[in-house]
Amino acid sequence: MLILKKDLFEKVAAHCKKEFPDEACGVFVGKDGKVERAYEMTNADKSPESFLMDPKEQLKVMKEARNLGLEIIAVYHSHVASEAYPSAKDVELAFYPAASYAIVTLKDKASPRIRSFKIIEGKISEEEVTICP
Repeated sequence: MLILKKDLFEKVAAHCKKEFPDEACGVFVGKDGKVERAYEMTNADKSPESFLMDPKEQLKVMKEARNLGLEIIAVYHSHVASEAYPSAKDVELAFYPAASYAIVTLKDKASPRIRSFKIIEGKISEEEVTICP
């Protein structure tokens, strides 16, 4: 389960819209599935079909999360024209079985939606996303 405060979801949705038509990407940190911070990352691919996080930014976020006693609980990215479901490339690049993979769809740009998945050894399983006040 991924638990996300409404203001953090709105921040992430705004980030995804700002990066449009390219995919946006970032990291959720927190504990026990509860997101406490969202970090916007640079999509080094600059592509509407893929994303690649800048390794230096990733390392900085990992260090900051550890110093705060938090952990990376999810990687997020946007799909600019398709549903929020992992693509074949998303599955291929899912290197962290402990992390969730959250996808924000901008198919209806006025009403972004988020879904989250566990991707382990190529198998996709959806998990509940709760957006709370």
